[in-house]
Amino acid sequence: MRGLLLPLAILLATAGCVEKIAESRVRSALVRAGLSERNSDCMAHRMVERLSIGQLRKLEVLQGQKRSIADYVYAVERLSDPEVLGVTTSSAALCATGLVR
Repeated sequence: MRGLLLPLAILLATAGCVEKIAESRVRSALVRAGLSERNSDCMAHRMVERLSIGQLRKLEVLQGQKRSIADYVYAVERLSDPEVLGVTTSSAALCATGLVR
């Protein structure tokens, strides 16, 4: 049993690092897509917790000029992934109203 604790501890520590890296990349992608720093920071946190790496990669292609959250959600809608759209929409709404982070 003791032999399993160290690999488990390493795995948990690594998972935390991976999540922080993913959140940083998503935040940067949202800023490149034209969202404000504040909204990008808030939305990235929620999105990393709720979407798969593959789904997050879909969002990386949405780079563009400065845009509103509504314009960004419209662009996400064109990706044709209902889960990505739902998480993005709820994150955008909660972050824009200041109800989270």
